[in-house]
Amino acid sequence: MDETQFWEIVDSTREAADGDPEDHADLLVERLAQLDPESVTDFARHFETRFLRAFRWDLWGAADIMLGGADDESFDYFRCWLIGQGRPVFEGAVHAPDDLADLVADFDPDRDGDAEDLGYAADEAYEQLTGVRLPDLGLPQPESPEGEPLDFDDESAMAARLPKLWARFG
Repeated sequence: MDETQFWEIVDSTREAADGDPEDHADLLVERLAQLDPESVTDFARHFETRFLRAFRWDLWGAADIMLGGADDESFDYFRCWLIGQGRPVFEGAVHAPDDLADLVADFDPDRDGDAEDLGYAADEAYEQLTGVRLPDLGLPQPESPEGEPLDFDDESAMAARLPKLWARFG
């Protein structure tokens, strides 16, 4: 599976779910379960690579502002949600997290920003297909987020670092 196929699956299942993260995860599992185990593993590798790429302080700051606070767990779920929004939103956010203020037209912190189940979709599909757990992907896990740390409790620093997001959600 190449990157284009990965994003096509993400986009088509999100559109079919009308943006609902739980429905999106269910449809993603269904779609992946129609593939062979090797393709599901490839999908999982693409997903995990992006999940790790988004492990950045500035994106954590964006999640903190948009969600009204983001601990380790909610930041993980936010990164799953970010991937689920598709390539333009994901790449735009990784390149310039403050642009999420423009990239995401409608955002409800009670419904959006939490897509934990998307992160498990490949695991569930693989297990449905094979009866065993998805093998370890062997991707190196960073110890800390990339970039310059942020103090999420320092409102002036957050507003200075992510001004568009702060103006919209802060």
